[in-house]
Amino acid sequence: MPTLFIVATPIGNLEDITLRALRVLKEVDVVLAEDTRVTQKLLRHYEIKKPVLRYDEHVAERMHKRVADELAKGRSVALVSDAGTPGISDPGSRLVAYVREYAPEVSIVPIPGPSALVSALSVAGISADSFTFLGYPPHKKGRKTFFERARDINARPVVLYESPHRLRRTLENIAEVLGNDTSLVIAKELTKIHEELWCGACFQAITYFVGRKGKGEFLLIIT
Repeated sequence: MPTLFIVATPIGNLEDITLRALRVLKEVDVVLAEDTRVTQKLLRHYEIKKPVLRYDEHVAERMHKRVADELAKGRSVALVSDAGTPGISDPGSRLVAYVREYAPEVSIVPIPGPSALVSALSVAGISADSFTFLGYPPHKKGRKTFFERARDINARPVVLYESPHRLRRTLENIAEVLGNDTSLVIAKELTKIHEELWCGACFQAITYFVGRKGKGEFLLIIT
């Protein structure tokens, strides 16, 4: 049976991949990757040789039919993101929706595993019985509205991602809209050499995350 596997991959430490994910990556006919270079590094590490096709925000729409055609031939396809679980702040959900609508005979199977979102919440030391995930703040238009929404949400904590070159701006936006004393938990470079979990007030974070401290991949939890 043709199958689309949604495969979670490590968010940093290559040892975090599951045995099932490795088996699936060895068995599928083709792998779709957000960044083929990142995925090839993972596959080489585990001595897996498979065709890897680019599937990211820029090529997603034109790749949908090609993927559906592969599946129609009875082939199996694995979708991976740069890191973590596909469909979370990447275009993977659009591929799943397309296959579900135009190739309903295809089995869509999740292969669970690493997630920066869940990993950070598990060590934050706060209740996460309910939370709100907002993804990445807009780059330009709509930023103020984004943070006003974060301020007004009742389902706390509020979780968001941010890149290093916009981290300071985002912290300043939080201070402006939610207040200087807003409590934050900031996870940096989870599972990597420079992994760090920082807790404190927003105004302290603005001072702390400068220079080398402000480099890496960040997940912010507004408590």
